[in-house]
Amino acid sequence: MARASEPMAGARAATGFTPGLLLVFCIGQLGLHAVMAGVRMAAPLQLLREGYGAGAVGVVLALFAAAPVLTVMHAGRLVDRYGYHRPVLLSLIASASGAVCAIASTFTEGAPHFALLCLAAMASGVGANTGVLAIMRTAGLLARDSTERLRVFSWLSVAPAFANVIGPVCAGVMIDLGGFLAAYVLLGATTGLTLWGLLRVPRGIGGGHASPAVGGSVLSLLAQPGIKRLLLANWLLATSWDAHSFAVPILGHERGFNASTIGLILGVFTLAVTAVRLVIPLLAHRIEETQVLRATLWFSAIVMAVYPFAPNAWWMAGCSVLLGFALGCAQPMVMATMHHLTPPDRHGQALALRSLMLNLASTLMPVTFGLAGAAIGTTVLFWICGALSAAGSWTVRKYPPRSAEDFPTPRP
Repeated sequence: MARASEPMAGARAATGFTPGLLLVFCIGQLGLHAVMAGVRMAAPLQLLREGYGAGAVGVVLALFAAAPVLTVMHAGRLVDRYGYHRPVLLSLIASASGAVCAIASTFTEGAPHFALLCLAAMASGVGANTGVLAIMRTAGLLARDSTERLRVFSWLSVAPAFANVIGPVCAGVMIDLGGFLAAYVLLGATTGLTLWGLLRVPRGIGGGHASPAVGGSVLSLLAQPGIKRLLLANWLLATSWDAHSFAVPILGHERGFNASTIGLILGVFTLAVTAVRLVIPLLAHRIEETQVLRATLWFSAIVMAVYPFAPNAWWMAGCSVLLGFALGCAQPMVMATMHHLTPPDRHGQALALRSLMLNLASTLMPVTFGLAGAAIGTTVLFWICGALSAAGSWTVRKYPPRSAEDFPTPRP
C-alpha cells in the first residue's frame, strides 16, 4: 500500500523511525494534553471556590469537548495538507493561549472572569485535539510496516493517559502551594515540552499533500471499504468505556461503598488500560488487528454481562481490570486498521472523523445513560451495552491487503 507521497518516503528513508523520534512524539503529546487535563481540573474548582454554581461549571467542562467537535474536521484537512510542523505549531499556540486566558482569569472578576475560563477550555481542547491528529498521522505514515505501526500507536496511546495524571496532579499541588495563578503558569510552561519536540523533528518529516482529495467530503471518506464498520466497532467499544465510568459510581453507591473504594475500582481500570498498551508493542509481531478487535468486543460483552453480579468491591475491581485490559487494546488496533483502510492523503481526515464521533459520544452518552439508568436500572444498562458489543462483533472482518493501485500516490 502506498503510505506517503514521494517527499515523505524520502524523509523516512533518510531518518528512519527511531526510538528517539517516537519519544519526541510522546513528549509532544504529553505537553498538549497536560495543559488540557490540568485546566479541566483547575477551572471548575476555581469557579466553585468563587461562588459559581454547577451550571457554570458544566458549561466550562462541555467546552473542552464541544470546541474540538466544531473544529476537528477542519483540523484533519489542515493536517493532511500541511503535515506535521505547521499543525503542531498551531496546536502549541492554541494550548499556550488557553493557559494565558486561564492566567488572566485570576486577575478578573464577574463576566470577564467566566469568559476567560471558557476561552481557556476551548483553546486547550482544540490544541490537544489538533496536535494528536498531526502526531498520529505522521507516526502512522513513518512506520515501515503494520507491525511497527501497531507498536507506534500503542506507545503513543500511553502518552495521553500519563498526561491525564500529570496535568491534574501538578495543578492540584500548585493550587495548594501557590494558588490558581501558580497552577496555570506551570501548566502553560508544559507547552515547552511540545516546543522542544517540535524543534527536534526534521523538517522533511510529516509532509502534507496538495491533492484535491484533501478537500473531499466526509461522505466520500465513509465510502472507503470497511471504514463505516470500523467506526461502528470503535463507537461500541467507546460506549462500553463510558458506560463503565458512568455506572460504577452508581452501582458502588447502591452497595454502600465509600468514595475511596469507588475511586479504586475506577483507578485500577485506568491502570489496566495503560498496562495493556505497554504490553502490545512486545507482542505486535504476533497480533492480527481485526482478530483482536473481534475478541475485544466479545470479551467486553462478557465482562459487562457478569459485572452486576460481582458480590463485593474486590470482585468489582477484578471485573474493572479485565474490562480495562479489553478496552485498552481497542485504540491501537483501530488506529492501525484505519491507517490501512484510508488513502494516504486523507489519514488526517479519517483520524478527525474518529475523534468527532468519540467526542460526540462522550458528550451525549452520559445524558442517555442517565435517562436509561433511571428508567431500567444500572444492571440492565450493563447488559444492554454488553449485548451491543457482542452484536457488533460482526462489523469486524478481516480486511483484504491493499496495494499501490488501491491508493495511488497523490501528486503534489
